[in-house]
Amino acid sequence: MSDEEDLDDLEPEQDEQEREDDKDAEEWEDYRKEGEDLPEEWLPTPLTEDMVKEGLSMLCKTGNGLAHAYVKLDLKDRDLTDISLLCSYIHLRYVDVSENHLTDLAPLNNLTHLLWLKADGNQLRSAQLNELPYLQIASFAYNQISNTEGIWNRIQAVTGLDAEKLKSLHTLELRGNQLYTTTGINLPKLKKLFLAQNMLKNMEGLENLSDLTTLHLRDNHIESLSGFSKEMQSLQYLNLRGNAITSLGELAKLRDLPKLRALVLLENPCTDETEYRQEALVQMPHLERLDKDFFEEEERAEAKEIHQRMKEDQEQEAKAEQDLEPDQPSV
Repeated sequence: MSDEEDLDDLEPEQDEQEREDDKDAEEWEDYRKEGEDLPEEWLPTPLTEDMVKEGLSMLCKTGNGLAHAYVKLDLKDRDLTDISLLCSYIHLRYVDVSENHLTDLAPLNNLTHLLWLKADGNQLRSAQLNELPYLQIASFAYNQISNTEGIWNRIQAVTGLDAEKLKSLHTLELRGNQLYTTTGINLPKLKKLFLAQNMLKNMEGLENLSDLTTLHLRDNHIESLSGFSKEMQSLQYLNLRGNAITSLGELAKLRDLPKLRALVLLENPCTDETEYRQEALVQMPHLERLDKDFFEEEERAEAKEIHQRMKEDQEQEAKAEQDLEPDQPSV
């Protein structure tokens, strides 16, 4: 089995992504409620050789093809506070350390063959990683701390994600944190970015994500759709459900996304407008699906007619303004 096939098994299909997103949103409150009962401090629980042996699987050839090693490690929900032992397991390609109590992933920097990393539900304060040139999928969702405020993550800004060091990273999962800015996600090879359930109010610094096809921004505080540019020429799926977009006029800012086919805007104030679906299609004629419903041919025909009338009106206004301009005196 190739690495690419392995990754396909670990990554949800695009058709199932919206169902996965709905499920994750429902589970978010469960995470928070569980966190209210967490003790303030955890007993040190370092990783042991026995734990590693229990979690290893997937025997594969090593890089030179002359030896074999287990390349997949599942350490989910082991109450771990220290994974320093992993420094010596340099052949690992798939690592799951989710639902532990880790504050530091530095030992993983030695795993230069790493392809897939899941570190959800820890106490990470940073998503920083050193040079992992083959890493394709990284998930840091729902990082937790236990204190009098319940469970919140401390990841507030994305730092340390160096495109030169993470050359193969194509999927980044950062949902359920406290991100207030998207600045710092300068990863041109990125294809899927999950930023749901954060503190974002607008988009910035994503102009160079020309390969991005999927962007999840559900349950943030986004009011404006500024920050999307024509350089984001591969974006096909955009989920903005549960934000604070009040004006349908904001949809005009998505016109420069040439491949956008599916847009989710449920639970935004603008969806209460009577002409909501029509306005979206007028602004983005190439859109195929809005929320959970595909556009009908009748809707497309009506939107096309409105778009044509708007274009003609704009041309007439421009001509009228030109006619009002005084003639320039000849020399």
